[in-house]
Amino acid sequence: MSRVIRLLLADDQDLVRGGLKALLALEADIEVVAEAGTADQLMEQVRSHRPDVALVDIEMPGSAAVADGIEAVGQITAERLGTRCLIVTTFGRPGYLRRAMNSGAYGFVVKDTPAEQLAQMVRKVAAGQRVVDPGLAADSLAGAVNPLTEREQQVLREAAGGAAVKSIAAALHLSAGTVRNHLSSAIGKTQAQNRHDAARIASQNGWI
Repeated sequence: MSRVIRLLLADDQDLVRGGLKALLALEADIEVVAEAGTADQLMEQVRSHRPDVALVDIEMPGSAAVADGIEAVGQITAERLGTRCLIVTTFGRPGYLRRAMNSGAYGFVVKDTPAEQLAQMVRKVAAGQRVVDPGLAADSLAGAVNPLTEREQQVLREAAGGAAVKSIAAALHLSAGTVRNHLSSAIGKTQAQNRHDAARIASQNGWI
């Protein structure tokens, strides 16, 4: 009998987690051992349960420590917790794919992937193989490279939520002038009208 793969499901929607759990529970060699609804919960559950594989949504609520699913994957990779992460998301954007793979994710698939195919991807990731939706891989190669620096991405994430310059500065431990400089640079790189437009463009491209 093959080894049972211990799986964690991380998604902020209970319905999505429930559906994935019901589908994957039909596989004899896959056992869901933990669930998480936020990026912080994902980190807690990985540290506690050390699952073999984690299915991770991108746009989960986070905190200053881990803003979203991709940042959590990066933290899991950095801490060498032994869990291989497979991004499963509604948002199949090339920029997200690049961010996910750069963070250490083992794969990237969209949520409408058939259950049988998803289960097979979980098995491949558990075995140390990397899996990427073919269509997304092609789009990623053809798409524009993220022009934003890491700090510009952080500033735009804060700006996307409507935060004022002083609030962004406090959250990121920067001066207000430095924040304005990063915002100005990001606006120029995205060819946006203002910081809110820059955040929108960056989000649409999966850069933040």
